[in-house]
Amino acid sequence: MSPTPMQPDEIYLIDMWRLLRLEWRWFLAAFGLVLLATLAFMFTTKPQWQANAWIQIGQVGAAPSGQDLKAEPLQRVLERLQLIPFQNQALQSMGIAPNTPEAGLYRKSLKLEPLPYAGPLIKLSVRAHSPQRARELAEGTVAELQAIHRGLEAAQLKLAHQRLDEIQNNLQSVTAERDRLQQAVAQGKDNLAFALMTSKNDQIRSLEQARSDLLARLDTTYTYDTSLMWPVYVPEHPVFPNPVLTGGMGVVLGLFFGVVAAVARNARRRRKTVSAKVRHLAAGA
Repeated sequence: MSPTPMQPDEIYLIDMWRLLRLEWRWFLAAFGLVLLATLAFMFTTKPQWQANAWIQIGQVGAAPSGQDLKAEPLQRVLERLQLIPFQNQALQSMGIAPNTPEAGLYRKSLKLEPLPYAGPLIKLSVRAHSPQRARELAEGTVAELQAIHRGLEAAQLKLAHQRLDEIQNNLQSVTAERDRLQQAVAQGKDNLAFALMTSKNDQIRSLEQARSDLLARLDTTYTYDTSLMWPVYVPEHPVFPNPVLTGGMGVVLGLFFGVVAAVARNARRRRKTVSAKVRHLAAGA
């Protein structure tokens, strides 16, 4: 079988090299324009820094049986953080008007990454035009969420402390009754005093156990506020525009448009040459 004949429209690297050598001015002009546009973009665009925060959802360890210990389930917290009213409220608490460009960048850049197997935790990322402002936005968002969760947890904490006071009062009452019965047994005045004292001792142990369990659940290990798991992290360098990435894209686009300009110029030159030959042949005929 004979080899496939070469198509007239095929362009080989050697042909492209010859074309670029011929139209090098157009190639360099397009390449230079793209590089200038890239440099102008890099020097005129405001840099953006990104703050990363890891949020621990608060909980009340003494919540009623069958009720979620967390102030809010993970999915509900994610939905709340994405609500425009919540974001506007967080911005206003930091003294930022909701209709400013800074607020627009905050809403646009706010990203959430749930980490359900780590607490659970939520990774929050937000951008601003300075490292300090980015940090303030992240901390302010967490502070606003913390205030809401404290309100939700207040009722549960109130009930838990009421229950603790009730146990403590009962314990004091039963202990006083046990001490009275103990005196009666020591003086031999009441034959039933010993049996009643044994019953009171059992009640005291039960109340002390309940008090100990409730105190343990109210300890910071099981009851805590919504807060930052670690300090907010802001890298030293801005995340946008990225000089290396932007410069690399500028070079690639410059090469592409340079080749396009050279090919277009060469095609126009060839059309003019063909047209001139046709006119010459027509004139000779």
